Amino acid sequence: MAIPRYRFPIGLMAVLFLATLLSGCGINNIPRYDEQVKSAWAQVENQYQRRADLIPNLVETVQGFARQERETLREVTEARSRATSIQISADDLDDPEKMRQFEQAQAQLTGALSRLMAVSERYPELRSNENFLALQSQLEGTENRIAVARRDYVTAVERFNTEIRTFPGRIWHSILYSDLPMRENFEATAENAEQAPRVEFE
Repeated sequence: MAIPRYRFPIGLMAVLFLATLLSGCGINNIPRYDEQVKSAWAQVENQYQRRADLIPNLVETVQGFARQERETLREVTEARSRATSIQISADDLDDPEKMRQFEQAQAQLTGALSRLMAVSERYPELRSNENFLALQSQLEGTENRIAVARRDYVTAVERFNTEIRTFPGRIWHSILYSDLPMRENFEATAENAEQAPRVEFE
């Protein structure tokens, strides 16, 4: 008994060949890089939120030892409130004004935190407090994580923007992904803004 032969329709073979060809020529790079930008931004926000979550405990600890530093404590609390009130969604990553506002609010919080940490130099009991030392260490670690997250975001934005401006990504962008604009990158809003604030006291 003869075994029947199955033939692939020529049209199906052509579609499979074309799909294989297209998958290797960068047609999927733009959405992939766009998702990487969004993911990197989510990590930036995550680290800034981590810093904001540390601040109430830090303020409370300092207040316990230095109640007369009301002005500095108020500045930190207000800067935290402003920084957490400005949210940037993935849809806003191409809006330079919203990005600038977000960066300025975070820079103001960084400055207020630096002033708060400097207060501790006048209070030896505070500098030796275990809770304060633990919060100081967490803040240092968080500032480093913020720097890394921002660097990763800058890299993701650079990759995405380069892809949609160069061949063959430029072609795919104009044909399939024209709804995805170039992404805004971080710009330093204050001198040495890229550096984490110093929180060492020795």
